[in-house]
Amino acid sequence: MTRKVAIVIERADTSLGGAERSVFELAAALSARGPDVAILAAKGRTSARNIHILCNDTSAKRTSFFAFAEALKKHLSQNRYDIVHSVLPFDFADVYQPRGGTHAEAIFRNAASYRNKAVEYYKRATSFANLRRTTLLHAERKLCSASTGPLIAALSQYVADQLKHHYATDPQRIVIIPNGVKTGTKIDTRQTDALRTGILTRLRLKEADNPVLFLFAANNFRLKGLAPLIMAIAAHTARPAERKGCLVVVGRGKENRYRRLARKFNVLDRILFLGPMKHIHNALSVTDVAVLPTFYDPASRFILEALAAGKPVITTAFNGATDLFAHDHHGKIIDSPDDIPALARAIAHFTDTDNLEKAAHAIIEDNLIEQISINRVADQLIALYESILQRKAEK
Repeated sequence: MTRKVAIVIERADTSLGGAERSVFELAAALSARGPDVAILAAKGRTSARNIHILCNDTSAKRTSFFAFAEALKKHLSQNRYDIVHSVLPFDFADVYQPRGGTHAEAIFRNAASYRNKAVEYYKRATSFANLRRTTLLHAERKLCSASTGPLIAALSQYVADQLKHHYATDPQRIVIIPNGVKTGTKIDTRQTDALRTGILTRLRLKEADNPVLFLFAANNFRLKGLAPLIMAIAAHTARPAERKGCLVVVGRGKENRYRRLARKFNVLDRILFLGPMKHIHNALSVTDVAVLPTFYDPASRFILEALAAGKPVITTAFNGATDLFAHDHHGKIIDSPDDIPALARAIAHFTDTDNLEKAAHAIIEDNLIEQISINRVADQLIALYESILQRKAEK
C-alpha cells in the first residue's frame, strides 16, 4: 500500500500557472485517498507542513537543474518515500509526468506559433541558446530514450505520441493518465451577475440582444492562438448569423498588439479585453463557449474547466484535452489554428441556439465532469503507484 508520496516540482507557487495549480490540486486529491503526500520544491514561500523548500538559501529566482537534483538526492537519503513522482526529468524518480508535454515538442510548436516562416526557423535555430531549456531537453531525452527508468505518465495521447516521435520511448514505459481539474467549484452569483452586466455594458449590448459570448483565456496570447481567433471572428462577422458572436479575452498579454489587429479587421467592437482574472470559473459561468485555438497545449486546464462548467468548447488538435470530449458532439476540434475558415465555421456553428444547447446538453448527459475530475486522475495514479510497488516487491 502506498503510504508516502513525494511530488517534485520546481516552484511551489500556484500564481505561476496551471502546472503549479494542478500539482497542488493533485496532492490534495491523493491525500484524500490515504497517502501522506509531500511536495518537494526548489523555491517557494510556505509554512505548510507537507511542502519542503529545498533551495531557498540562494537569492536567484530559479535553481539550476543540477543543484536541485543534488538537494533532492540529499533530502531523499534522509527521508523515506514509497513513491517519488516528478514533473521534472529526474531519472531517479519512480514516475515522470511532463506536465508541459515534451520539451522537444514545445520548442517546435512555440516556433510555429509565430506563423512567419522566417521567424519560425529563427526561433527553432536559436532555441538552444537558452541554457535552462537545453539542459531540461537533454535530461528529458536521456530519461525517455533509455531502455529502463521511471514510468512516464502522459497527460494525453498527444503527449504519448510526442514521446514516441521525439525520443523513440518504449511504449511499455508510457502510461496515459489524462489531465483533470478540480470540479464542483461554487459560484458567487452576486459576483457573476455583476461581471455579466459589466461585460455587456462594455460591449454596448443588452440582454435582449441575446449575444453568444466566446471566452478565450490564456497568459500567452500568441501561443494560444489569439491572432487567428481574431481573424476568424472577422470572417464570421462577414456572414449572417442567428445570434451575434462576441469575444471576451481573459489573461495577461500584449493587449495593444491584439487591439490593433482587431481594429485592422474591423471587429474591435466585438472584442472585450478583461485582463487577468483570479477565478476563471466566474467568467465561464457568464459566457457561452470556451475557445482556445492553441498552437500547443499538452492538455489545457481551461478547456477542461469549461467542460466541467457545462460549456461547449472549440480548440485544436494540438491540445491534448481533446481526449476528453467528442468532436461535433461536445465541441469542435480544428486541425490547425492556421485554418481560419474552419475556426470561423466553428464559431458560426455555436451562434446557432440549437447547436449551442445540444452541445451543452450532451456534456451533462454524458457526465463528462466525472472524466474531467482530478479525483479520477488521483485514482489512476494510485493504481499506477501500487503497480510500481508490486514490481519492486517482486524483485
